[in-house]
Amino acid sequence: MAWRLSWRRRALLWLANLAAIAFLLAPLAPVVLASLQSEKVIQRDVRALLPREITLANFQLILSGGATRGPIFEQVTYLPKSVDRFPAAFANSLIVACAVTLLTLVLGSLSAYTVARLNLRWVKAMLSLSVASRLVPLIVLMVPLYVLFRTYGLLNSLTGVVIAEVGFLVPYAVLILAPYLASLPAELEDAARIDGCTRFGAFRRIVLPLATPGLAACATIMFILSWHELLIPLIVVSRPEAMTVPVVLAGLVSDYFVFFTLMMAICLLGLAPTLLLVVVLQKYVVRGLVSGALKG
Repeated sequence: MAWRLSWRRRALLWLANLAAIAFLLAPLAPVVLASLQSEKVIQRDVRALLPREITLANFQLILSGGATRGPIFEQVTYLPKSVDRFPAAFANSLIVACAVTLLTLVLGSLSAYTVARLNLRWVKAMLSLSVASRLVPLIVLMVPLYVLFRTYGLLNSLTGVVIAEVGFLVPYAVLILAPYLASLPAELEDAARIDGCTRFGAFRRIVLPLATPGLAACATIMFILSWHELLIPLIVVSRPEAMTVPVVLAGLVSDYFVFFTLMMAICLLGLAPTLLLVVVLQKYVVRGLVSGALKG
């Protein structure tokens, strides 16, 4: 009887997992199907579930920056400039996301270590105030941010985008890393300091290597948030050479036409780096988040 209950419970867990996976992956099905069709075919029959023809012309056009049109685009007289800018925008997004992730990890780990080890009232008060400030809608801060960046000459540059995103993401990194760093045994740092290490030396040589899973989890989350950020690059950057992938994707929606197939293809290409990062660091991400949640 116990074995039957265990088997039934296991089957229910499998069904629940499959239902959750299907719920998460179901929205990707129309994206994939639309990206493999031409705009003419998809507009002809919007109720068709399966594509009547499969083509990679959308991906060829996007990856070539509009140079390789293919048969289905030869008769198209107008194409949005966003298509031509995609290769440069992809590189810009990669630069911004990597820089934001690195800087956020450096600043966030130092701040999280301070919160985890220094039991001071002002430290916790500053953390609470920083978290509370993030409850303010981002759009409310865009006008003062624009004025501030215009004053210091940070508009229309990737540097300005990186600085703005780091400022908004550091509190989230502290919230992720502080419980994990607090779960690490402080005795190891005390032993290192007895052997002659400074507090920063113990942090660099003892704490950071032990916190690798937590850092990997935080880095993955920060990369994803930075990669898909639209509002900050849209406000800070107006120069086409400094646009990112989300801004280019938004440019496909015009007053006269919406390029559905090209939009779906760009969505898939934009998802590729984050999916690859999650797959590569999946073990560290799960271990870092679960360990920090259980021990913190």
